[in-house]
Amino acid sequence: MKVNTPMMFSKSCEYGLRAVLFIAKNSVNNTKVGLVEIAKEIDSPSAFTAKILQQLTKAGLIESSKGPQGGFFISKTELNELRLASVVEALDGSKVFEGCGLGLSQCDDQYPCPMHNEFLKVRTELKQMLTTTKVLELATQLNDGETWLKRI
Repeated sequence: MKVNTPMMFSKSCEYGLRAVLFIAKNSVNNTKVGLVEIAKEIDSPSAFTAKILQQLTKAGLIESSKGPQGGFFISKTELNELRLASVVEALDGSKVFEGCGLGLSQCDDQYPCPMHNEFLKVRTELKQMLTTTKVLELATQLNDGETWLKRI
């Protein structure tokens, strides 16, 4: 049974995180991957995936090369340093770290929304997880078969 639960990230960010993890998994093995392969692996339309990959490349998080041996990859240096927070910020900005849980334009400690205090805790823990988790750690789990990007 497939259950969809709402995320705090945009659809672009969800696909972007999946794409980065798939690219990282392959980059660990010194393999470049093409757009069609990435889109298929992350269950995303190719045109949408291309736009996301363009944003990630422009942000300097992934690289691409053209030609018969071309594709998308993450350099060894970037792979050792890249954190999930960088991907989220490149695609969704900082709203997930700063925004109101109800989407109100004015919400702060002085004039909180009904969810303010509880959402602040969740947001703080999420930020901590995203800033400390290295993409390389998750790519290694994928390569070791401990985790998956999709079910067959």
